[in-house]
Amino acid sequence: MSELHTPQAGDTDVVALLMRQHGDIRNLFDEVEAATGDERRAAFRRLVRLLAVHETAEEEVVHPFARRALPGGKSVVEDRLAEERAAKETLAALDDLDTDGPDFMAQLMKLRTDVQTHARAEERYEFTHIRRSTDVTNLAAMAKAVKAAEAIAPTRPHPGVESGAANVALGPVAALMDRAKDTVRRAMGKDG
Repeated sequence: MSELHTPQAGDTDVVALLMRQHGDIRNLFDEVEAATGDERRAAFRRLVRLLAVHETAEEEVVHPFARRALPGGKSVVEDRLAEERAAKETLAALDDLDTDGPDFMAQLMKLRTDVQTHARAEERYEFTHIRRSTDVTNLAAMAKAVKAAEAIAPTRPHPGVESGAANVALGPVAALMDRAKDTVRRAMGKDG
């Protein structure tokens, strides 16, 4: 089981699973904004991790399906990948900032706007069509594939790695490095 969330009934439906994660992401942005000091840093680390694994899973499972199955799927997916790359670049820049520093909140607000715009586009252009174009068995299989991808996904943003093929080729190495960095951070008490 992923350490990102506890299983819920919607976890057998890929659209419900991803929609719930979009809600979790919105809530984490709220937590980061409301907190200060170590609490903000810890909430931000959780946000970085959730965004990284969530996007990787979408890149490996949802986008390939959308590309094949949806009318205009290639164009829809290319737009989402461009948004994801921009968000990863902003997130990577934020990851280097002091969460209590002067530039952090302005960059976080930009990221929040970009992520929310991206999530609405996914929900409108991909999720709605996925639900209409596949059956319960495929929705469940895709949910299982998303959870499997999340379990081995990198925990930090890697701009330029936005395709399923790139994630499969580079993801395991990046995930191993990210998880080692996460362990060191926790051991040093820098992750709340």
